[in-house]
Amino acid sequence: MNDINALLEPGMLVSHPDRPDWGIGQVQSNIGGRITVNFRDQGKVVIDGSRVTLTPIFGD
Repeated sequence: MNDINALLEPGMLVSHPDRPDWGIGQVQSNIGGRITVNFRDQGKVVIDGSRVTLTPIFGD
């Protein structure tokens, strides 16, 4: 898992760099590099943090 993904905590908003069509997602959990995110347009997805670097969304 990379440094950015290691900082992700439940409640944080993120986007998937390869799937902008999924919309913004909210981190549900981050356990052992497996990040569960509930995306607005895709639903709940488990991301392998060693393969995908999620992009944190800050602000409004």
